[in-house]
Amino acid sequence: MTTASLTSPGAPPPARADALLASFERAGYARLAPAILQPAEPFLDLSGEDIRKRMYLTTDPQGRELCLRPDLTIPVSRDYLASPAAGRPQGFCYLGPVFRHRDTAPGEFVQAGIESFGRPDKAAADAEMLALGLEATAHYGLAMPDIRVGDVALFSALIAALDLAPAWKRRLIKDFNHKSSLAHDLDRLSISAAHARPEYQGVLAALAGSDPKAAHALVTDLLSIAGISAVGGRSVGEIADRFLEQAALGAQTSLPKATRALIEEFLTISGEPDEAAAQLRVFARNAAPGRDAEGAFDAALDLFESRTGFLAARGVDVSRIRFSTAFGRGLDYYTGFVFELHDPGARATGQLVAGGRYDGLLTRLGSAKPIPAVGFAVWIERLAALQGGS
Repeated sequence: MTTASLTSPGAPPPARADALLASFERAGYARLAPAILQPAEPFLDLSGEDIRKRMYLTTDPQGRELCLRPDLTIPVSRDYLASPAAGRPQGFCYLGPVFRHRDTAPGEFVQAGIESFGRPDKAAADAEMLALGLEATAHYGLAMPDIRVGDVALFSALIAALDLAPAWKRRLIKDFNHKSSLAHDLDRLSISAAHARPEYQGVLAALAGSDPKAAHALVTDLLSIAGISAVGGRSVGEIADRFLEQAALGAQTSLPKATRALIEEFLTISGEPDEAAAQLRVFARNAAPGRDAEGAFDAALDLFESRTGFLAARGVDVSRIRFSTAFGRGLDYYTGFVFELHDPGARATGQLVAGGRYDGLLTRLGSAKPIPAVGFAVWIERLAALQGGS
């Protein structure tokens, strides 16, 4: 990425951003500059509605949907998978423009960041991301940002242990990052299935009990016969998947009050990491026996506590960290540790640095085996504004 590419109207001066990227390179991360024009499908499928509705989309002469990259995690991940290093530990850093519709700000803005792939030492890698994110804010003169942390893996492990239909488990985990959707779905599950059934509930109920492949083929054929090829960026196959998911969701009986209360109790746990870990241990002991038969919740909590130890070893004052079980980042691909750094003086709107762990993303992008991954992005324009653009 050249300096000239960061001097478009409204872009912050690049010198300090270039120096930040050089510090990432010194930390062992290779500089990468993914293509600005990207296939739209990975973003539409993996990032969630928050980015989907802000993307700049176009099509090529062959009808393939393309977009201006709305973030850099997916482009860097795709480049890594296409490289000889795919599957091996490798870290990259980047600096360049991303493109999202924003009501009160330019749709093009600059982000820097790091993506780390293939490291088996997850707790240490997570801690390194937060530590480097703190170095990024310090690079712009903000030594003590507010640190907000969450952990999708803890919520996922809890939901996986509950007596719910698989489709509802997937739905609740997906909605974790979208709190209004999560609250709506808990309300929906708490109401008897006899209430508020859609007009096509009979069709959904019939499909719910059929062979999945045959049901998918039937719905796809019906959509094709109706002349539907795509809606809102989704293919016929994706529309069929969503319709069949509705069949499975509609078949779930109402959520027991005790189960909903357990989820809501979990979502109230917060505090500095050691304090929150103690609360989580008590929560795990008090939960109904057998809920965590495979030990997934305990394993996620062990990783949480190990991460805190690595942060302390890196010199991070963990007492400044505010952890909440309800904290998420609004992107569907996160699977574990998530964090945001904010200006304590509220001079900047939104996060200054943000990221987390996304271990499931690379398989969804085509990797034959799971690859651990974690990273973060830096909002250069917001940090530069804190310094008056210097």
